[in-house]
Amino acid sequence: MSLLDISGLVIAAGSKPIVDGVSLTVESGEVLGLIGESGAGKSTVGLAALGYLRPGCRLAAGSVSLAGEPVFQLSAEALRALRRSGVAYVAQSAAAAFNPAFRLVDQVLEVSRLLGRVSRGDGVDQARELFARLELPDPSEFGRRYPHQVSGGQMQRAMVAMALINAPKLIVFDEPTTALDVTTQIEVLRVIRSAIRGQGVAALYISHDLAVVSQLADRILVLRDGRMVEQGATAELVARPRTDYVRALVGLRHTGGLAQVEAAAQPVLEIDAISAGYGHGPDVVQGVSLRVDEGRVTAIVGQSGSGKSTLARTVVGLLPPRSGRVRLHGATLPALASRTREDRRRIQLVQQSPDVALNPHQTVREVIGRPIQFFFGCAPQEVDRRVRALLAATELSEDLIDRLPDSLSGGQKQRVCIARALGAEPELLVCDEITSALDLLVEDSIIALLRRIQLERRLAILFITHNLWLARRFAHEVVVMSAGRLVEAGPAAQVLGNPHEPYTRELLAAVPTLEPGWLEHKLG
Repeated sequence: MSLLDISGLVIAAGSKPIVDGVSLTVESGEVLGLIGESGAGKSTVGLAALGYLRPGCRLAAGSVSLAGEPVFQLSAEALRALRRSGVAYVAQSAAAAFNPAFRLVDQVLEVSRLLGRVSRGDGVDQARELFARLELPDPSEFGRRYPHQVSGGQMQRAMVAMALINAPKLIVFDEPTTALDVTTQIEVLRVIRSAIRGQGVAALYISHDLAVVSQLADRILVLRDGRMVEQGATAELVARPRTDYVRALVGLRHTGGLAQVEAAAQPVLEIDAISAGYGHGPDVVQGVSLRVDEGRVTAIVGQSGSGKSTLARTVVGLLPPRSGRVRLHGATLPALASRTREDRRRIQLVQQSPDVALNPHQTVREVIGRPIQFFFGCAPQEVDRRVRALLAATELSEDLIDRLPDSLSGGQKQRVCIARALGAEPELLVCDEITSALDLLVEDSIIALLRRIQLERRLAILFITHNLWLARRFAHEVVVMSAGRLVEAGPAAQVLGNPHEPYTRELLAAVPTLEPGWLEHKLG
């Protein structure tokens, strides 16, 4: 008997199935990779494995059995007991999953403490050990921090610790390395693999990154539009895909190439020796200088916690610099509260986590239309026209226009954020990990969209990412940061093609590939 058995699963939202006829099994100690583009139904299947359906969804057909128990036929009390004793879930967005009012260690230990499995002292010791294995900073004190006091990558690792600490039989990993840089990702993958192999844990590993899944999964199931496209042993599926869709995924992962370099232009953004931090703490960004020219892309890469997002917050005015200057077209910008409406319009930010950035009570129409009305004072008919044009430009269906964010996939929510920023018609777009939640094919379409808009509008883009492969394809210039400092900077061809600094070479060597055994080779 399989630990997890899903048969003929159909989940509908209204009259439309969003998961249509999916069947899969997962044995103890086995990893099944679930691959597919945003909106393919991956997370819906993963949540159904735990007996959970999103609001507005219903089980239309099929069954889900966990350890022989039909989860959708259990009473609420029996289902809670099953979840407590044998399963865990690692969500895609740790920022939305953690309670901002409680310290991290208390949230990691919450279930164990409620069930009386460990004393607080023993639980804290176990948590510290996991924090150390996940290479979180200062493991003995890390748990005392609140969610807002750690980086997105650190928060995601804390969520992995929360899942592992109860030694579950099945873990559903929903994009667990989305927010992680490549070097940290390797360590998290190592811990995940060690838990699966050492404790006989089964895993359903959901991701849009075929390279990552190919290093962990024994088998892979590919979904598209809620339906099964192809499944098989990992090595066979990667080496000899049978369908055009999977061949496109594999082929795109093998492609690369540096962005075409246009002639130099006038600087739009200049950052002069910026240092910045939070409260009375140390500087998170230390003396960083860079520029972004008209019609060009400058990428900032580096590990989680290197100061990339803090620098972005300083540029848009959310965090005043402690020293140095931010200049737009040569004019020094004050903090956000002192900026004019026109200054605010000219710089727009697309944040990393759409779950945090979107108001859950506003429809897509309201979210995208707000900056159009605010900055341009358009009549309702013109706002509606522009909103629909932006939906088309970001490859979102008009059917989504009156939906709330919680009925959208992660990728759809991020594209709504991009459309909202573009609605202000900015001169500088600050993109903070905007494709981290997107599969490769959708990511490629978003990058193509940004490239087209950039060329048409001569838009300057500050592109923050931990995805070096993406920076290599999209950026003209690359800035490498580590521990708040600028390590290396220059043309993308030079920095990512022939780096001078050991840190940059380390980052490049950690980019996952489809080569069999790549992870084992990296970990020795």
